[in-house]
Amino acid sequence: MVDMTVDVILPCLNEADALPQVIGRLPEGYRAVVVDNGSTDGSAEVARALGAVVVTEPVRGFGSACAAGVTAATAEFVAFCDADASMDPAELPDLVARVADGRVDLALGRRVPTSRGAWAPHARFANRVLAVLMHRATGYRLRDLGPMRVMRREDLVALDLQDRRSGYPLEMVLAAHAAGWRVDESDIAYAQRIGDSKVTGTLRGTVNAVKDMSRLLRAYRREAQGHAPAPVSVRQRVAASRSAGSASAGSAGLDRAASTSASTPSSSVEEVRS
Repeated sequence: MVDMTVDVILPCLNEADALPQVIGRLPEGYRAVVVDNGSTDGSAEVARALGAVVVTEPVRGFGSACAAGVTAATAEFVAFCDADASMDPAELPDLVARVADGRVDLALGRRVPTSRGAWAPHARFANRVLAVLMHRATGYRLRDLGPMRVMRREDLVALDLQDRRSGYPLEMVLAAHAAGWRVDESDIAYAQRIGDSKVTGTLRGTVNAVKDMSRLLRAYRREAQGHAPAPVSVRQRVAASRSAGSASAGSAGLDRAASTSASTPSSSVEEVRS
């Protein structure tokens, strides 16, 4: 994985103290895309000094920051990680490997607290409730809506996610289910964050996040009623569409396209300011 370029999207709101640790822990070949979502503590300047791609997203909201990061990313694989040092980016290669090897289309990090104060009780309870509701809606056996996640950028863009608030992570899983993605999770360490939480660290933030996600779940269940298309793996779907598009080149050319389409390297990332 050392020679593979992965763009790591880091939504950021006043994380100047944590960014050196987060960016410093990125593996070789992994590039930080820091999306400044209205910071007043110099986070953008800190990130830029550390060599990160810096994107300015003036519209507040976790989903807004994530969407801006996806637009700026150019690597074949994109990862999401919180910028508060609660998660270790050095754990990302295991998740990337699962997607790169074709075992899954979306790899999630299931948070395992390393200390008593790492995960607020109300936030952990809300996460468990949402995990149960998500299982009922999708059948995915997930226990966490973890913010550390990896997928191919091309596949993520095709999902056309619309939520720009706290519901973005859940919408991704629901849209992945509708598209027939293979999704699973694996344990990652979850430590005490640096600084104050903007979402689940407060009761109000947790309630707002639950409202956003509950709205998405209700809409998904309504849309799913009456029709249940057979899921098809994203990798199979993409490979099929590419093979169909190259049919005019003959069977030999089609075979070559199918065998190489998933391994084409992406271009490098340049600094973006929106």
